[in-house]
Amino acid sequence: MIQIVTEDNLYVEEIKKAIEDAPKRNFIESVDLAINLTDVDMKIPTKRIKEEIILPKGRGKTVKVAVFGSGEFGLKAKEAADLVIEPEEIEELAKDTRKARLIADDHAFFIAEIPLMPVIGKSLGIVLGPRGKMPQPLPPQADPAPIINSLKNKVRIRSKDRLTFHVPVGTLQMSAEDIASNSREVLIRIESRLERGKMNIKSVFVKTTMGPSVKLM
Repeated sequence: MIQIVTEDNLYVEEIKKAIEDAPKRNFIESVDLAINLTDVDMKIPTKRIKEEIILPKGRGKTVKVAVFGSGEFGLKAKEAADLVIEPEEIEELAKDTRKARLIADDHAFFIAEIPLMPVIGKSLGIVLGPRGKMPQPLPPQADPAPIINSLKNKVRIRSKDRLTFHVPVGTLQMSAEDIASNSREVLIRIESRLERGKMNIKSVFVKTTMGPSVKLM
């Protein structure tokens, strides 16, 4: 029987194979895309991929969001954030670089009240900047909770100066169909950033954390 490939089932069979071929582990493995570009001069900063994408089917696991804020902004943030850092704690973190690095590595995204951005940049920019985790600024009167909730389904893509980079698109707890939907969203966004679109994508592979790669395209 000939299988007709439509937009809805594109990549599903390949993802199913990657899931089936993955050795059983005692932890929930992530599912990633390995994207290989071609004919793109990554020495030019404007050619690099720097995107944040909300996955339509979610990440399949909880990611942590930290907030720099105080007053009502901080109180609203506590309802949704995993960590709220008060203004007086910023200088303390700057002095304890080990703790600052642990927080930076443990949280996928950061949000901050706009007035705090200068001191965050001065005190913690050396820790957050290289990790691509400088906070998203919000006005003090804003409600950060909706932004925090949206970030928990978002992935950050940073190719830097490499032609090959990885993007998480789900976990083994998700269905192949949902992972395929996330994968299509990621690839559509990346193609839109490339000068020649799909022609600048040499190949794409899908794999679990510890499993073998399966070619998507």
